[in-house]
Amino acid sequence: MSQKIDNLRTNLETKLNAIASQLNTVKTHLEAAPKEVETAIGSKLDAVKAKIEAKKPEIANAKTKLAERIEAKKTEVKSQIEDWKAKREHKKLIARANRAEDYAAAAIVVALAAVEEAEVAILEAVAARIDAEAE
Repeated sequence: MSQKIDNLRTNLETKLNAIASQLNTVKTHLEAAPKEVETAIGSKLDAVKAKIEAKKPEIANAKTKLAERIEAKKTEVKSQIEDWKAKREHKKLIARANRAEDYAAAAIVVALAAVEEAEVAILEAVAARIDAEAE
């Protein structure tokens, strides 16, 4: 009978040791998780910042086009457009349409840049919250 008890004890001890080992592994992963998240957020933040930095010339160009379009739009009066239509000045109407399309494209570039800047702000906020809660 004592052999069976020894086998049972050994078997249970082996299983308990395996469970303890698994729990230690889980504990290690849990302890490492905040640092991994912080590292991942930092990496993502750096990538987005680099992307924005690379697009600065394009964004500046788009902002210039927007400003130019606003000025052009101020000088463009409705009666002038109606006059072009009445006189069938097709080239002028096409040029106006081209300017409007350029303006729309530039507005999209600026909007996308704003979304990317918002992403940076969000990631920085999450990183700041992680720092605050780590203390």
